[in-house]
Amino acid sequence: MMRTHYCGEVNREHLQQTVTFCGWAHRRRDHGGVIFIDLRDREGLVQVVCNPEQAETFKAAEGIRNEFVLKVTGVVRARPDGTVNTNLPTGEIEVVAQEIEVLNPSLTPPFLLDDEQLSENVRLTHRYLDLRRPVMQSNLKLRYRVAKTMRDYLDTHGFMEIETPMLTRSTPEGARDYLVPSRVHPGSFYALPQSPQLFKQLLMVAGYDRYFQITKCFRDEDLRADRQPEFTQVDIETSFMSEAEIMDMIEDMLRDMFKKVMDVDLPSPFPRMCYAEAMGRYGSDKPDMRIALEIIELTDIMRQVDFKVFREAADMEGGRVACLRVPQGGAMSRKEIDDYTDFVKIYGAKGLAYIKVNELAKGMEGLQSPILKFLTEPAVKSIIERSGASDGDLVFFGADKAKIVNEALGALRAKVGHERGFASKEWKPLWVVDFPMFELDEGNNRWQALHHPFTSPAEGHEHLLESDPGKALSKAYDIVLNGWEVGGGSVRIHRQEVQSKVFQALKISDEEAQEKFGFLLDALQYGAPPHGGLAFGLDRLVALMVGAESIRDVIAFPKTQRANDLLTQAPNVVDEAQLRELHIRLRQVDIAKS
Repeated sequence: MMRTHYCGEVNREHLQQTVTFCGWAHRRRDHGGVIFIDLRDREGLVQVVCNPEQAETFKAAEGIRNEFVLKVTGVVRARPDGTVNTNLPTGEIEVVAQEIEVLNPSLTPPFLLDDEQLSENVRLTHRYLDLRRPVMQSNLKLRYRVAKTMRDYLDTHGFMEIETPMLTRSTPEGARDYLVPSRVHPGSFYALPQSPQLFKQLLMVAGYDRYFQITKCFRDEDLRADRQPEFTQVDIETSFMSEAEIMDMIEDMLRDMFKKVMDVDLPSPFPRMCYAEAMGRYGSDKPDMRIALEIIELTDIMRQVDFKVFREAADMEGGRVACLRVPQGGAMSRKEIDDYTDFVKIYGAKGLAYIKVNELAKGMEGLQSPILKFLTEPAVKSIIERSGASDGDLVFFGADKAKIVNEALGALRAKVGHERGFASKEWKPLWVVDFPMFELDEGNNRWQALHHPFTSPAEGHEHLLESDPGKALSKAYDIVLNGWEVGGGSVRIHRQEVQSKVFQALKISDEEAQEKFGFLLDALQYGAPPHGGLAFGLDRLVALMVGAESIRDVIAFPKTQRANDLLTQAPNVVDEAQLRELHIRLRQVDIAKS
């Protein structure tokens, strides 16, 4: 055996024992004749002392530099008084080296592993070094424990882990597919799966009533901090369980996982909120419930005013006027308000009106705002009463199409809440339920599925699929944690005639449906059971748990926001011979313009 212990495992219980470590030289310090080496492995650091009396060992230590791979044998002793490091689990002991073997030297690394100001490009280019950093090792260990705990829970509850194909057919699921050309079928392509959705439904038809899989999924979409072209999903599907039973089981699994991995007690049960309420009060279908701010509806009040900006929004079909009260926000400077105005413009808002409440007792004279001259005193009084504003508060307004108002004020609520101390430090899970079946694609003037076209309509809403699709609700549910959607699912359609009605609402013809989903539609006619499930975004969930700003910090080998792999330099150009084998000829493309 090359080693007896990991570096981070040794403590006072091992005093006077001879131990052997293998690891990397994190730092070497020469203190006037005594050399100290901080030796590091995945479990932590241990201080190694090299004395001149051990001539060969001391000579070897003199040549050691950062990131040399070492094998060290020595005796554990207590650190002298005054040298204990309370920040390290091994800080009470040190190891007096008897033998040091350099297993492999190292070039000078391009960065120090404890440098907290590293650029992400440098980190991703040298990811094998970045992954040695303690914070990255801690992140990936927690990721492993999350996946294992979920897997153990599902195993004890009768679930089977079943793999589904990585090479499948291209089907419309909301994002662009990654296509893989077929060499043996010239001109034809496989697609990498955006999710195992169709296959897990087929597994339910096949009688595997409790399935799960921790699997890679692929979506060719524009990236951001919580998206990657390939991501990991904890995919779960069940048969013969109601919507409520599925949700109860999933939140029980989350409680179990948080307790075992982080020793955190999540509430029981999780609160539940309908989609319409979430959008109305928080402007988001994934509201951060730690933030003690709410959006207040004013549309009805603004139908009575002459102020054009508010009146037009209130009168338009699908319009909304709403406000966000910021307690003691009256202390904001004009520059801070201007910065928030620029922020909401990202979400399509044309501006950000406001009223500062200086002294309510003075009526209109006690208020400060550029828009006061356009509003009547009764309208202002109604705004103050409904918003609950008091002296020192500031009220922000949004007026436009409801989608723009919701997105702008919802984002503003989150930003103001975190920046100005209105967010608690708790874990706040939430179920969002009763989603609409469809949303209107205004550009094409047609309905599209809000989740996916296999989501079941709510009880009693099947008739709306034909008469009024916009009012139909679904049996869909999302699990939200601290403002992040970490999982989503639904009860699926298991009867072919209902699935056909959904396709008709989406203006998908019988021929198109058969061509794209024929294998699923056929399967539904052979005794498909009632079924439903949910999928967790593992990367997103772990990033939230470790407090990372990007899911790239919890993925071993991620891509950049431009979908590049800086380590392997992928994607790359392939040679002409490979293209000929795949029967592919490239057109000349102006890369600068594309």
